[in-house]
Amino acid sequence: MRPLLFAANWKMQVTPEEARRFAGQFLGATGPVEGRSLWFFPSAVSIGAAAEAFSARPDVRIGAQDVHWEPKGAFTGATSIPLARAAGASGALVGHSERRHVFGETDEETGKKVRALLEAGLTAFLCVGEKLEEREAGKTEAVVLRQLRAGLTAVPTGQMDRLVVAYEPVWAIGTGRNATAEDAARVHLALRAELTRRGATGRTPILYGGSVNLGNALGLLAQPEIDGVLVGGASLDPDGWAEIVGIGG
Repeated sequence: MRPLLFAANWKMQVTPEEARRFAGQFLGATGPVEGRSLWFFPSAVSIGAAAEAFSARPDVRIGAQDVHWEPKGAFTGATSIPLARAAGASGALVGHSERRHVFGETDEETGKKVRALLEAGLTAFLCVGEKLEEREAGKTEAVVLRQLRAGLTAVPTGQMDRLVVAYEPVWAIGTGRNATAEDAARVHLALRAELTRRGATGRTPILYGGSVNLGNALGLLAQPEIDGVLVGGASLDPDGWAEIVGIGG
């Protein structure tokens, strides 16, 4: 069985107390499974509570939803990597579609964040994905490879093993639509080929994200090129999320 990674992005939801309750219920419904790892990405205010609540499970890690590349400074509202790590984060999402298309994060900024995370010894989850008009114009591969290359700017080959790539087509996030398993696998193949060209060893996980739920997760994970899922709304219910991660067992 190949390793699988299940990542839950709680976005702007789940208070510290709710994170503690979630952990209690979720941990009671699941156990560690060899070759399977779990990540939770709470809001910044809930990182500490989640890290403490899940601390007894070695297969669970906590990440930040976003970080700044500078270690400190006058960046009101931003979370530095040292602050995220002190709160209990072991990594962070970079370039999530909402950061790119709602908050205007640029390809250049994703590159700075990835490099800063890897230099700090944390895991960088680099998100890439095309908008609907780019998909319809046949530009999917060009867009995701551009975003991947920008995110890997100045990243030494030896640090690639702390990178996770997530393909999340923008048109499928929160819409109820998702790429077919075969469509997603084709994009994953292109991403894997680019990583290999850049000297990656083949161990870099590539996840799929975009309206993943219990009904489609099995089909997605059956694809050899899909190493896990990055999930938003379907990860907010502890019992439902336990069912999805149970697919990996």
